Amino acid sequence: MGDLVIDERSDGEGPESAPSEKAAIGVGLDPKRRRSFWTELPILVGIALVLAFLIKTFLLQAFLIPSGSMQNTLQKDDRVLVDKLTPWFGSEPARGEVVVFRDPGDWLAGHPVEEPSAVQKFLGFIGLMPAAGEQHLIKRVIGVPGDTVECTGTGPVKVNGRPLVEPYVFPGNTACSTDAEGQFKVTVPSGGLWVMGDHRQSSQDSRYHQSDPRGGMVPSTDVVGRAVVIAWPIGHWATLPVPSTFEQPGLALRP
Repeated sequence: MGDLVIDERSDGEGPESAPSEKAAIGVGLDPKRRRSFWTELPILVGIALVLAFLIKTFLLQAFLIPSGSMQNTLQKDDRVLVDKLTPWFGSEPARGEVVVFRDPGDWLAGHPVEEPSAVQKFLGFIGLMPAAGEQHLIKRVIGVPGDTVECTGTGPVKVNGRPLVEPYVFPGNTACSTDAEGQFKVTVPSGGLWVMGDHRQSSQDSRYHQSDPRGGMVPSTDVVGRAVVIAWPIGHWATLPVPSTFEQPGLALRP
């Protein structure tokens, strides 16, 4: 009987081995159990696009710097990543932050924006490249609601009577411009922000829109998010922290 058992296990045509071989072959050929790479590829691409869109909508979005108004902090054609998540938790823009905001009232009038191609629009929409052709600006927050911001002569800029030390101002520029718009004293209303470019003599910021209905203020609801890092080109990579001048005693507290 021992010989009989050995013969059944070793014989390729034995009654027990044949079904297992067919089952193994069947698993490999069953189209319901195994999809081809080309069948799965569109699904994977679709998932990747959805994830990219969600990240761009709720977490981070890339923006292209179109001008030199924020030099030398940001150079023209730099790409920055903007934190869009924090505002969802009720955080308001703070002094010293570099923020991206929607055009609050024809600030970009007279500044032609290059029309993006269909491919650029699509990639910008899902967040795989910087948004192109959109009416956004990027500036530094100088005053928040309740602050009094003023410029006299060439500066320094004062917030609530305290002078700001601004090492980020473009070399050769003065903190305040001596033209009519550059001399001011304003109090930031509730829901507003006073913003200025780091390239003070080359930035059409809050100073130059004081005749607007909002008096040059940017509604905080128009802020897309805070620029947190220069992502491209690699040689310009840097974080964008709040300068220490905005942490001086007495300034951080709103009156």
